[in-house]
Formats: sequence, structure tokens, C-alpha cells
Amino acid sequence: MFVTELRFDCYADTTVSLAEKAINNLLEAWRANGQVMGREFAVALHEGSFRVRLLLPETQSLANRFNSPWAKQALHALADAKLLAPREKLLGQDINSEISCEESPSWQLLYTSYVHMCSPLRSGDSLLPIPLYRIPATFNGDHKQLIRWQTEWQACDELQMASATAAEFAALHELSDTSSDLFRRGWDLRGRIEYLTKIPTYYYLYRVGGESRKAETQRGCPRCGSKDWRQAEPILDLFHFKCDHCRIVSNLSWDFQ
Repeated sequence: MFVTELRFDCYADTTVSLAEKAINNLLEAWRANGQVMGREFAVALHEGSFRVRLLLPETQSLANRFNSPWAKQALHALADAKLLAPREKLLGQDINSEISCEESPSWQLLYTSYVHMCSPLRSGDSLLPIPLYRIPATFNGDHKQLIRWQTEWQACDELQMASATAAEFAALHELSDTSSDLFRRGWDLRGRIEYLTKIPTYYYLYRVGGESRKAETQRGCPRCGSKDWRQAEPILDLFHFKCDHCRIVSNLSWDFQ
């Protein structure tokens, strides 16, 4: 990913509240379309202009051709706050994040964790993140529902990793059970993406616990019960199970790795 700085200059007298509302509206529109990463954006007022640093999947992520209808409307609305269109200065590649997938994958999957800020859509060939704005909008002109699902998945992941409260068990249910609301919504989004992209798209089902390593290696697909989903070698050194019928991938329980 890449770090860029945007500068919003005023062309007439305005107020901080008007500028704040217009700029944040644009940033949220870009975030909902996968054009900027992260959840919080620090906007600074410096020498009469507003500046913000953003994390982008690619150097050209803010190009107009990728903008959603909401982002295009938000850009036009800057004028109501007496702001010019932002000037962009690319600062360089972020050394703490992954590069984006540049090639069309043979298959893809929804995979994230609480430590990842990148796109939850990954290449099945390399596990590199695929920028969401490069695929057709999933719902209502952008990918807001997919970003929301990712945020909730990461929140559950952080709770179960902390292992500090009873909420751990509810969070683990959402991550690892095919009857959970989180799975249902994510699996439906997966299907929508597959329909739009015409690329086989899978859902990563988190797995921890189990009775024994032997029982774990022999468990069937949690949706159809097939035992054929066990792989001879883990895919990408991570996924020991893959059901092509149910479009699910999973890991050998972390308790037995």
C-alpha cells in the first residue's frame, strides 16, 4: 500500500465545521469503496489549508474512474464548503503493509483478521489483497456492506484473541459457525462477488478447538458434510480444507498446528 497526503485549499471564507463535514464525507465515501484504508483520518488545519494523510491500496486509487456515485457527489459538495478539489502528493510505499494483487486470480476468497487493514478480498493464487474498487460495486454503488462486514469480523477476531471476557465465546461463534449471522452475511456477499466477477469466490471459516488432531483431520465440511474437502497439502500454507461445492476454505484447528 501507499501513503499519500491530500491538501484542501479554501477559495473563500468558510468555517471549520463546514470544511470538516465536507472533507469527512469524502473520506467516508472513499473508504466505503475501498479506495482508502483504515477507520480514522486525522485532518489538520495548517496555514489556511486542510491536510490529511491516507493509506491507499495503489498509487492511483483516488483516480476519478474509480470513484463511486457517493464519492463523485462528495467531491462536488466540497464547493459548498468553499473548498477546492484536493491536491494529492504521493509520499511513497508503506513499509508495514502488503502490496495489492495486480493480476486477475483464478479464484479468490474473503479473508481478513484484526491486524489487517487491507482489502478483505484476496487472490486465491497469492493471498494478496484485491482492491475493491477494481470489481463491480457489490450494493448501492460501492462496497460499504462488505467493509462493514470486515469491520465486524475484525472486532470479533480481536475479542476472541484477547480471551479476557465471556464475549470471547460469542465472538468465536460468529467467526467459526456456519449458523452465525456474520457467516450468513459474509457468505452472501461472497456469492454476490462471484456473480459480479465470474471468478470462483470462497469464504474463510475460522477454526479453533476440536477434540483431537485425528478427529480434526477427519472432520467434514460444516455445510454439506463432505470429507473430500481435506487437502493433501495446505493451500498457501494456511488452508487445509477447501469445499468447492460450498465455496468454503478453512484451517486445521489452531489448537493442533
